[in-house]
Amino acid sequence: MTTRSPIATALVCGALLVAGTGLTACGGKKDKEASAKTAAAAQARTVSIGSVETRPLGGGVEASGLLVSREEAAVGSELTGYRVARLYADEGDWVRAGQPLVQLDDTLLRAQVEQQAAVTAQAQAEAARVSGLDGQGILSQEQIETRRYQAKAQEAALKELRTRAARMTITSPVSGRVLSRGVQPGQIAGGGTTPWFTIARDGLVELDAEVNEADLAGIREGQAAQVSLPGGQSISGVVRLISPRVDSGSRLGKVRVRLPVRPDLRPGGFGRATFGASGAAVTAIPESAIRYEADGLFVMTVDGDNRAHMVGVKVGRKGGGWAQLVQGPPAGTRIVLGGASFVTDGDVVRPAPASAQQAAR
Repeated sequence: MTTRSPIATALVCGALLVAGTGLTACGGKKDKEASAKTAAAAQARTVSIGSVETRPLGGGVEASGLLVSREEAAVGSELTGYRVARLYADEGDWVRAGQPLVQLDDTLLRAQVEQQAAVTAQAQAEAARVSGLDGQGILSQEQIETRRYQAKAQEAALKELRTRAARMTITSPVSGRVLSRGVQPGQIAGGGTTPWFTIARDGLVELDAEVNEADLAGIREGQAAQVSLPGGQSISGVVRLISPRVDSGSRLGKVRVRLPVRPDLRPGGFGRATFGASGAAVTAIPESAIRYEADGLFVMTVDGDNRAHMVGVKVGRKGGGWAQLVQGPPAGTRIVLGGASFVTDGDVVRPAPASAQQAAR
């Protein structure tokens, strides 16, 4: 059995005490760091986020407006009192001209058509029997004319029922995309003013931009326009129509911009157009992201951990709320808009996507 001296025993105990203290300190440090990160995330400021983009710049005219259908077709029924048996289309569907949309219950009408066909055949037979008897005295002329009239009246009644039967199937008058549906199975036709279906012809959507009266002279039909959507998409369009009148109250004129057929273009949405922008595409940032300091220009970039970093930039020409980035972060980098002056280097932020008008403000 080995026996340690009192000095050796004291040294061992001291070493164990130091090691335990170190472990405790290390664990405490990690807990403090985790708590600090949690607290920082909880106190993060919500900021509007844009990005460095590659886009053309130029001194073009800017105008905002709503996305609208170029032409809408309202579909309903001219008949009343018939129950909706089946629906063949719904909102968002693409339909073609002549495609069935609604089928009305024609059970009773078919029976009426058969009955009227029999009555008409009988009346036609009665009229045929008096053919050639005019002026012979066998029947009075009044009786002869009455039979002929009854035959024509029954033929007209049969034609009306057959026309009604042909309209029991409601078809689409145009090809396009169904924007709304206002009919339900089992509904009784007639009495309402709401269209059963609203269809955007050929799915064409345009920007109905409102342009200042002074800027209308610089816009022409056929001119290219760049349209920005709230989601950040940029779409190339062409001016199709310039309104011949200006609103006397707002002093704004309407300009219709034709856009390509795309599923993300929804009537009622917002868009912003730039007319007359020129030049090659350059790396650019929204002017609202630029931070002016005593020692130069800066932007606040946001990394993958949502932490802000102050980065110096140099800008060139400006246009449409954007500035050419001569020196700075690459395209695609997230940057803080508007409220960058309230964010300091190293802050954790809570990103919120900016709308198109915020980005260009």
